[in-house]
Amino acid sequence: MYEGVSFSQKYEKFCEQRKKRKKRLRRLICESAVLIFMVVTAVLLSDKIIPNNVFPMEVFATPENSIPDAGPISIEEILGTDETDAVAADESEPDSISNNVPIVFIDAGHGGIDSGCFDGDILEKDINLSIARLVRDKLAAAGFQVIMSRGSDVYIAKEDRVIKANSVKADIYVSIHQNSSEDESVNGMEVWYDGEDKERDSKRLALLVSHQTAGIASAIEREVRDDADFHVTGSTLMPACLIETGFLSNKEEREKLVSAEYQEQLASGIAQGIIYYFYPKTMYLTFDDGPSEENTLRVLDTLKARNIKATFFLVGENVEKHPEIARRIVDEGHTIGIHCYSHDYKSIYGSVDSYAADFERARQAILNATGVEPRIFRFPGGSINAYNKEVYADIIEEMTSRGYIYYDWNASIEDAVANAEPAQLLANGVQTTLGRNKVIMLAHDVVYDTGIILDDLLDSLPEYEIKPLDISVEPIQF
Repeated sequence: MYEGVSFSQKYEKFCEQRKKRKKRLRRLICESAVLIFMVVTAVLLSDKIIPNNVFPMEVFATPENSIPDAGPISIEEILGTDETDAVAADESEPDSISNNVPIVFIDAGHGGIDSGCFDGDILEKDINLSIARLVRDKLAAAGFQVIMSRGSDVYIAKEDRVIKANSVKADIYVSIHQNSSEDESVNGMEVWYDGEDKERDSKRLALLVSHQTAGIASAIEREVRDDADFHVTGSTLMPACLIETGFLSNKEEREKLVSAEYQEQLASGIAQGIIYYFYPKTMYLTFDDGPSEENTLRVLDTLKARNIKATFFLVGENVEKHPEIARRIVDEGHTIGIHCYSHDYKSIYGSVDSYAADFERARQAILNATGVEPRIFRFPGGSINAYNKEVYADIIEEMTSRGYIYYDWNASIEDAVANAEPAQLLANGVQTTLGRNKVIMLAHDVVYDTGIILDDLLDSLPEYEIKPLDISVEPIQF
């Protein structure tokens, strides 16, 4: 790779540079001692005392003013690197910042004299930068404004990275790193965020980066951790996360991490997660059969904590039993639709008239309890089912003529199935979305386990923005 340079020559050069560094350090110490002596002498001679309200100023280390050290030396220092190679960190920043386009701050961890973790001549800082550049290019092609903490192999203090991101008012901050462990069998990807800060939407960003990267790169998704204790995740003003894309200490994963193909996949996943953060797909989360005293309240508590609005297709007789819960649904901004009054399939679907009569009883119960006059509804069992094959077309025609719109679904947690395990309900919800851009999700707020897995379900689908149905939403119908 370095033709004409023997190892002994490289080593001699390394030793020579090491001596020069130590000499510079000794000179700096001596100069500092002289300066301190002069200051102390001046104070004593002037008989002055420093006022109590004067404090030392905090100065952040930068590549220009950092104190030389005799610590880790990069391969560039051993081989010799012209100082002019250290180009500006923001080599690819946009000429101007537009307020209408998201600003993404991509932080390639470590750099310069700080190599990060390593294995032989494989350095974390190089892999970080390579992936970060790929992410930058993909986001720029998608129309984002991208600012890099560094665009080349230079050292930038973590404090300065945060100051820069905050000063440009970046919309999100993503830091890219590699991991290492004394246990060489450990592998997989981790994403970290500051879970103590509830004001920023860092959790959703971390989940998106993790899920999309794991999916596109087929990476092992270890966990998304909310206990990040990093300056770049804790001191940034915008949503922030840090991704460790793999373990350099693991032989198989290390071989993947240095390959251009795998880096491309990782970058695609990170970029896709960021794209979904700003431009999510849409999900209409719907609940049938309530209200239920215990289970609907649990669902409402979860939705309130996450500031999510959903849609509830109510059963009239349950509304009459729990009118206060129906009113809470309305008061907290959710949409109410009509499901039925009795949920007796044979009676409801006996004829168009029997359906209409049941519907009217449900409408009146909801109106009495909430003051709301719903215009949307859902057929018990869906618009086409085993009980209404003979009459569904006529019922649809009649209800449409009355000005009502019905909604079926295209995804379901399948919680109406008896004895389904919570883990299976969660898997059903994730798998049945099929990555669609628009999803109407079916669930039942009268089922105990539905309330139990709701938080996990929403965490598993961070690429979706949850919205309530209304008459302006084009219906999904069987």
